Amino acid sequence: MKPDRLYTREDWPHIPGSTRRRRAFRKDVVELDCDVVVVGSGAGGAVVASELAEGGLNVTVVEEGGYHPTESFTPDAGDAIRRLYRDGGAIMALGDPPVTYSEGRCVGGSTVINGGMTWRTPEKILGRWAREDWVEGITAAEMDSTFQRVERFVSAKHQDPWTVGKDNKILHEGALKRDWDVIPNIRNQFHCAGTNNCAFGCPTGAKRSTLVTYIPRSLHFGARVLANCRVDRVTSQGKRITGVEGHLVTTTKQNGFPFRIHARRVVLSAGAIHTPGILFRSGVVSPSGRLGHNLSLHPNVKVTAIFDEEIRGWEGVHQAYQVREFQSEGLVFAAVNIPPSIAGMTLPFYGAELRDLMKDYPRMVIAGMLLEDTETGRVRNVAGKPVATYQLSDFDGQRLVRGTALLCEMLFGMGAQRIVLPFEGVPDLKSADDVKRLYAQKIPKECMELVTVHMMGTCAMGGDRARHVCDSWGRVYDTEGLLVADASLFPSPIGVNPMETIMALATRVAATILAEGRVPAKAYA
Repeated sequence: MKPDRLYTREDWPHIPGSTRRRRAFRKDVVELDCDVVVVGSGAGGAVVASELAEGGLNVTVVEEGGYHPTESFTPDAGDAIRRLYRDGGAIMALGDPPVTYSEGRCVGGSTVINGGMTWRTPEKILGRWAREDWVEGITAAEMDSTFQRVERFVSAKHQDPWTVGKDNKILHEGALKRDWDVIPNIRNQFHCAGTNNCAFGCPTGAKRSTLVTYIPRSLHFGARVLANCRVDRVTSQGKRITGVEGHLVTTTKQNGFPFRIHARRVVLSAGAIHTPGILFRSGVVSPSGRLGHNLSLHPNVKVTAIFDEEIRGWEGVHQAYQVREFQSEGLVFAAVNIPPSIAGMTLPFYGAELRDLMKDYPRMVIAGMLLEDTETGRVRNVAGKPVATYQLSDFDGQRLVRGTALLCEMLFGMGAQRIVLPFEGVPDLKSADDVKRLYAQKIPKECMELVTVHMMGTCAMGGDRARHVCDSWGRVYDTEGLLVADASLFPSPIGVNPMETIMALATRVAATILAEGRVPAKAYA
């Protein structure tokens, strides 16, 4: 049953409180008024909306994707990718090599399809932002209460031990065997059942995504959520924001009803790719000239290890542990089982060879590695759509190879018989001796298969308007009433999963708006 005040395409154009303005020879425009319009409903937008609604403001959340409740989630990965992911989860940041990235497009955003890791921003990163980017109020001590608030709402805790599968136990035991630092993951979950369906919508509601936490909270306090609505641009008078314009997303290629929402403040939480895209389409000019720059990706590689024994990696939670032994080098390891259809699609084999390998799916351990990158890319608008470009540095390429070799060493130490690498043209590894050759091998960057779900940094915050797009509290420089609350704000990559950092920064943005006071919608509609 759909919650009250959450409206989908079936509710248009008869949304309570809206008016319909007729235009000659053009589609009618649906208009609404509110205090604050929030674009996006994920880790940034849903948090801002719920905090502002609880603070007494009239809030409208606009989400491009549809509303899909917990009871609609199944193990059908193909169906989930079509419904919950933008463009089928296979968009690329162009470069050498290209980096495939995925993001959610649904009510709840990427929190619906992520692994649920809930980590505070490392203290050294917060210190760097305060020291090098002049971000105010960002030290670990100053952020502690904000992190606590977020962790309470999303139920951040360790897994129940009986939900940890064999693939994660192998990762854990392999790290301990080598005396590596390995820690249990903190996840936004309440008695997770270990179905390993995190990336395709949690079917039990145990994963505390914003779909089941902050969105219901915002609705409870009177916010309005509009699903299937794409924001085309922010509207303004001079440098003062007046709202947003967009259109209803239909099931066909034709745009549905256009809409216009009048608001004194607009919060963009569309992610590090689409937030700058909206700003570009709106004609917003940053005095720093850095809008869309500073794109970090946390490039990921994965290896597929085949064991003699049955692993059944689909049983148990997604990522119960992280190996942090090499975090000072920017490397983090985890076990990440993926469904057979997707695993087969990403393996470098075809025909009978792929068929024979996939027969070993029950004996596979799929492990991944996150890299805290040192290079940055950029987002530009091409024909009205944001396009990301990113060039992996030689230094980061070497670190990816080293990290892959370390991970393979550990897996062979736990009994792996064969490891398929993410490097085109490099033969599968059959023993630890093969790993020694991998350390010394020069692998061209264009041969690497890279993926990510951590896009960051394109509207960086900081105290220098000549270097940053937003100030320390998310306000876009030189534009009144326009704020950003998503991973775009990161001045640099953080080396861990970014969800809690986004939520904490969004909480700060909401507090900034509330501190400025409430301005009734009728004063500026």
